[in-house]
Amino acid sequence: MFVRVLPDQAAGKILDYRVPEPMRPNIGVGSRVRIPVRTRLIPGTVLEISDSSEFPTVRDIAGLLDEKPMIRPSLLDLARWMADYYCCPFETAVRSVLPVAVRDGKVAAKRQNSVRPARQIDESEIEALARKAPRQADALRAVLASDKPVLVSKAAAEAGVSEGVFRTLEKNGFVAIESTVIERDPYGGEFVATAQPTLNQEQEEALRAVVETMEKPDKPILLFGVTGSGKTEVYLRAIRHAIDQGRTALVLVPEIALTPQTVERFKSRFASMQDRIAVLHSHLSEGERRDEWHKIHSGHARIVIGARSSIFAPVENPGIIIVDEEHEGSYKQDEAPRYNARDMAVLRGAREKAAVLLGSATPSLESWHNCETGKYRLVRLNQRVDDKSMPVVRVVDLRRTAGNDGGILSRPLRQAIEQRLAKGEQTILFLNRRGFSTSLVCESCGHVCQCPDCSVSLTYHRAAGRMVCHICGHSARAPKACPECADPKIRHSGTGTQKVEDALNGIFPKARIARMDADSMTRKDSYRETLGAFKEGRIDILVGTQMIAKGLHFPNVTLVGIVNADLGLHIPDFRAGERTFQLLTQVAGRAGRGEMEGEVVVQTFTPFSPSIQFARHHDFQGFMEQEMEFRRGFSYPPFGRMALITLRGTMLERVAFSAETLSRKLKASAPEGVAVGEGVPAPLEKAKTYHRYQVSLRGPSSPALSRLARTTLDSLPMPEDVFVAVDVDPIHLL
Repeated sequence: MFVRVLPDQAAGKILDYRVPEPMRPNIGVGSRVRIPVRTRLIPGTVLEISDSSEFPTVRDIAGLLDEKPMIRPSLLDLARWMADYYCCPFETAVRSVLPVAVRDGKVAAKRQNSVRPARQIDESEIEALARKAPRQADALRAVLASDKPVLVSKAAAEAGVSEGVFRTLEKNGFVAIESTVIERDPYGGEFVATAQPTLNQEQEEALRAVVETMEKPDKPILLFGVTGSGKTEVYLRAIRHAIDQGRTALVLVPEIALTPQTVERFKSRFASMQDRIAVLHSHLSEGERRDEWHKIHSGHARIVIGARSSIFAPVENPGIIIVDEEHEGSYKQDEAPRYNARDMAVLRGAREKAAVLLGSATPSLESWHNCETGKYRLVRLNQRVDDKSMPVVRVVDLRRTAGNDGGILSRPLRQAIEQRLAKGEQTILFLNRRGFSTSLVCESCGHVCQCPDCSVSLTYHRAAGRMVCHICGHSARAPKACPECADPKIRHSGTGTQKVEDALNGIFPKARIARMDADSMTRKDSYRETLGAFKEGRIDILVGTQMIAKGLHFPNVTLVGIVNADLGLHIPDFRAGERTFQLLTQVAGRAGRGEMEGEVVVQTFTPFSPSIQFARHHDFQGFMEQEMEFRRGFSYPPFGRMALITLRGTMLERVAFSAETLSRKLKASAPEGVAVGEGVPAPLEKAKTYHRYQVSLRGPSSPALSRLARTTLDSLPMPEDVFVAVDVDPIHLL
């Protein structure tokens, strides 16, 4: 028996090896093996098994890393497709399929010792032992007090003895100590079972459509439902159908912050099978990630919930794959392989005959276009559950309305917060920028404190008294005078979430205020604790970035304030308007989800922007039609395809020359219909000490752009200090 193996670090080479006789029963496609390469032993993945090899001399595999294959053949095929489409090395794609905690094998299962009686023991034996060794007798009584094995640590604590006493008891034949595997559950504890609510007519029709697709998968379903329309209930019913059919379910959510609430809802609904729900996301410890992955791989987990990389979870026989908030940019991986988890879900569903359900109140224009062209099936939920009304949206023109607190809160927003506090209702304030102020500016000479390694200004964080770059993490103590002219009149410019929190504490000293952003949510359980406190009413005002903008359901929230709606509107990216509309609509949807009517106050310097006006009227159809016309005129996605090649290096001249040369080579090889841009500085010209240039490709087919980029880069040697990244179907152009 011979195998073809992809080494973990061998520059894409695939090598042949012979399988020794003892290993043959346990080896298969997807097995992780240790192989000799020159004088070293390195890990690799088995890609193929055959009876012969074309090479006359083949070395033996050194060993198996696991008892059974770790990567399912279907996921290996997905990795092959991903490597080709997203223009990355195959081994990079394979690495993304298997988490580090599992791939390296360095994280072991957690074990604990439990103790039980080794035989029947009568009271006379205990009394005799007590006369000779009273501490041993106490330890033995602690063991006998339980009718099942007890943890050694627990028995020792109850008896007031050291754990070594139990080893003595074991040696003397009184007890048996066993080592058992303990599963590290990131969401431990019992969840109270919840009853199924009655579906309204729209939800019934949507569920019927999903069940039909599960029975006969043909095309993905786009579930377009306004915020609060009950999309999650449709998900839960569809998953129940899949489980009843003996299949599994995979649920993707865009933000880590959403995961605790999602897990709670799922474990409460599926209370009888709580231990069969697995969770995967980046905030788990390595041990928790390992245990959750193995729970899925073993087939014990029937429902998997997670963020982007969970699309590669080793679920077997999936019946449904759900992508909640399918429009979200966080589904796009920002390093190789630069896949979009939403698109990979569609592909995986087609290959494994699973229904794919994409849900959103603000679908991406790509998904909407796929519905119009018949690639997807559109299902609508037009009304909120129980006929709750959509929140009233008020737009405040900041050009005319000035607050009394530095302009952070306008008078209408401040009055609205006062009313909610008086009635015991809750408020969410949204600002998609963390820190205290966005820059430090000298009033005398105009100097702005900038990051020495990136082309951005430093953000001031007052709690630490430091300026921080949110691109590379560079940190410096905030100056008391201008570094350029030494004038002490250096002031804070712009507003971040810390500054909003500070202003709120000054205006509403009795209010209970919390902040959720990347600076405050540093511990693993921070999200769960803060959202739990907010749900229980122990927080009056929650200030946060986009992590609080979507998916969260809090019935007592009746006011949402958007501190500055313009932040993402004027960046050099054709998707800026779409993202602003989606974000405003999603944030507004957090209000009025209970019995009380909701209100949204939007502060902006550009009140007549289409993104803001359409969001104000909850008019996705109107925004979509206008935005589609704009995209069609320039052949932007979804009417054309894009690829973005970014070059970076520490030597500006070398990066610029390489970008110009690459652009020229691409133009010479480009097929008809493919437009190649010039090599130009990226909108973010410098990041993490690297100068950045970009070359854009546009055409009717993404695979054609991938092939052009790959063949050109393979034939064009780059300087050693110039690094190239290819992003197919980019969602950000910075």
